[in-house]
Amino acid sequence: MDTTDTLRFALSDCINDAPIGPSRVPLHLLGQFQREVEEFLKGSNKDVDPSQVFVSIEEGSLAIVAGGLLAATGLWADMGHLQNPSALGLLDPKRANVVERWQADARKNPHRNYVLADMDGKLTIRVDTRSDFHNQVEAIWMPVEKFLQGIVMDMGGTTKPNIHLKLADGKTLTIIATQQLIAGEEKNRLYRPALLRVSAEESLKTGELRNPTLLAFDASRPHWDEAEFNKLVQKGTEAWAGVPADWLEELRGRQG
Repeated sequence: MDTTDTLRFALSDCINDAPIGPSRVPLHLLGQFQREVEEFLKGSNKDVDPSQVFVSIEEGSLAIVAGGLLAATGLWADMGHLQNPSALGLLDPKRANVVERWQADARKNPHRNYVLADMDGKLTIRVDTRSDFHNQVEAIWMPVEKFLQGIVMDMGGTTKPNIHLKLADGKTLTIIATQQLIAGEEKNRLYRPALLRVSAEESLKTGELRNPTLLAFDASRPHWDEAEFNKLVQKGTEAWAGVPADWLEELRGRQG
């Protein structure tokens, strides 16, 4: 195989105190690893056709060496992204999912590790019990205040009072509330539309809200009231009716 277009996928583990390899590996683990290698190569955009990839099995661990990958630009870009453990969010989603599964398996089994490397040794990625591949952006949650509109499906609770608000997309959001806010409501809110002002944490990546907490019922958003504006203009006009139009010029002239 040409070393400039080749990737080596290696799985190391111990079963019954003996290392696995091509001559000794549980059948289910062999099948699982083969499927994960294929999934990683294809990615979401299928920029690698597994039917056109030739592989060899190497000794030392369970290692699959895949060639003919020179044109798979997305694959090589993702290999570059994996050099930064916090950049998992930049990867093709299916490749990121494979890495996350490998990391979860390695953390459950201290003998398990995975190594991805090109044959020139320029790119090497190791996934084991100590690795920490994650999505930096996905991990960031920002405090926000939001207006949420929907239908109140349930409200109350003895020890953990909350409100179940059904949103326009059909999802129901559980909003933390206080007994004082709920008890202070004179209206029957159940099964009626409501506009709530809440505080929450929002994911920078997905926009998902967590820990939404009720701040107020029927919180009105600022809006333009033309009639009210015209009233203010009328009041101002009447108050300044006796002031000459050139009062500012006269004032400046006296100061000069």
